[in-house]
Formats: sequence, C-alpha cells, structure tokens
Amino acid sequence: MAYVISDECIQCGACADACPAGAISEGDGKYVIDADACVECGACADTCPVGAPQN
Repeated sequence: MAYVISDECIQCGACADACPAGAISEGDGKYVIDADACVECGACADTCPVGAPQN
C-alpha cells in the first residue's frame, strides 16, 4: 500500500527531497504522494520531522 501524507504535514519539503521515485509533490495545504509512483520504501516517513507520511 502506498504511503499517504496526513494533515500533520507542515510543508517543509523534506519528504519530496528524500523520495527516490519522485512521487511526492506540493499539493493544496500539504504535500501529496502519487500512489502509482510510490515504491513504498519509507524514505519519506524516515525524513519527515512530524511523521506525516503514513503507510
């Protein structure tokens, strides 16, 4: 199951920078993950300072 970013997102961009698949982009009020591009590696969750990406 692809990761999703919760409303806890503070829009710092750390997750997008860490994503090896380039699946994360800035959305409306928070970053979003393209489920089709997500490789479920967890790099976003490991990098996020507030734990917004969840599996």
